[in-house]
Amino acid sequence: MFKHSQLETVKAWIADPAHAAMPLHVRIQRAIRQLIVGGALGPGRPLPASRALAKSLEVSRDTIEAAYAQLHAEGFIDRRVGSGSFVAEMTEFMPGPRLSRQAMLLRSQAPSLSRRGAAMFRSGGVREMLSPRPFAHGIPETRTFPLQIWERLERQVRKEVGAQTLLHGDPQGAEPLRRAIADYVNLERGARATADRVLVLTSSQQAMSLCANMLLDPGDRIFIEDPAYYGARKAFDAAGLECVSIPVDRQGVVVEQIMAHPRRAKAIFLTPSHQFPTGATLALDRRLALIEWAARHQMWIIEDDYDSEFHYAGKPTACVQGLDPHDRTIYIGTFTKSLFPGLRIGYVVLPSQLVKPMTVARTLLDGHTAPMAQLTLARFMEGGHFGAHVRAMRGIYAERLDVLARLASKHLSDFIEPHVPVGGLQMSCVLTGELSERSAIDAARRVGIELLGLSGLYAAGDPKAGFLMGFAAYTPLEIEEAIKKLAKALRAVAKP
Repeated sequence: MFKHSQLETVKAWIADPAHAAMPLHVRIQRAIRQLIVGGALGPGRPLPASRALAKSLEVSRDTIEAAYAQLHAEGFIDRRVGSGSFVAEMTEFMPGPRLSRQAMLLRSQAPSLSRRGAAMFRSGGVREMLSPRPFAHGIPETRTFPLQIWERLERQVRKEVGAQTLLHGDPQGAEPLRRAIADYVNLERGARATADRVLVLTSSQQAMSLCANMLLDPGDRIFIEDPAYYGARKAFDAAGLECVSIPVDRQGVVVEQIMAHPRRAKAIFLTPSHQFPTGATLALDRRLALIEWAARHQMWIIEDDYDSEFHYAGKPTACVQGLDPHDRTIYIGTFTKSLFPGLRIGYVVLPSQLVKPMTVARTLLDGHTAPMAQLTLARFMEGGHFGAHVRAMRGIYAERLDVLARLASKHLSDFIEPHVPVGGLQMSCVLTGELSERSAIDAARRVGIELLGLSGLYAAGDPKAGFLMGFAAYTPLEIEEAIKKLAKALRAVAKP
């Protein structure tokens, strides 16, 4: 018979909710197998008779017989007519109790990773909130998304394309979607795109990782805005690149410092239409100067146009890619901000000579983007629904930004100076009092409010203490309630 502790181990394995989907005989077989592999049941050790074990576990004898039969088939036990069941002798090669403890010790130690793997792990990755709460940044309103239209278009795709949507897709992306994307960025962003130069991906983050690994070698330099989007810096750090920080002022990245820098770089990463996190727009003269500089020095421009659809004052500036006659600009876009995060579709408009290399590299990552979602999105864009949705949300977001700016000035004026942006989904706020950034963020989190600190987005220079406040995903009433809650929390920690 089993020892009491062994029997209890089997019972615990059976009762574990994590194993509830397995048939009962499989749970018993797995539990006994674990006792054998872990060394608790050594070679030659007899197992309880099926009738006795069935009684102890309060299951049928057939269930135990099925578990034993599977263990025998896998070579873990021997079954001898007239004698019973025994742990197979071959298990002498399995870890015994002493080795098992050693294995447990090794398992608890830090994993042996490559330098790139260690860098990726240290970065902490890019984590998004599954259930956003005020004032999480970069999240669009999804509650008013026209789901009925989307579902109707999806049904059309299923009816007309059928089982073809269940197969592998083109790694470059579905041609109808690539064509729709090219038409859109040409019309709305002043780009110079054709369908054959569009690569459909899962996200802008994937595009940045592809650029980092395909265009630069470990140790190569890349110029990057300071402050900068944390996901970009993490992607470049993980690829082993040397990130050279270039400051940002009210007219965007200071291009003169790039030109005067004593060390050349192979690429520069920009968010020129709406700089993250400052909200600055890169001035036209700087765009033109940077384009010529990049061409002269064979430097790639990586342009992340992450939320340019939402511009609230004046007309948005044309993208850098559309101004570049030398074809040195890689244009990154995403539907995560304009539609909904769960769509997982982004794209990149590439110089023609990069299309094949980038597409091949993409096949090593995830193969392709889901065809059904791509074809549905293509129809959503072709039918004018995408443009209509963006126009509607632009009006809603502009109203919410006004509400946030007004209430922040009214209730938080003792702590912050809000910098109202001309576009985007978040507003930056600089701390003006004695309250530290860490204290403010922690106090907010305790009352269910999420803020992203500004200082951590700087790599050099004089980092500004403050935080970002997302507004797009929250109604005016939700914004007002959260602002009052935040003001109360900050006053509580600011008291001497």
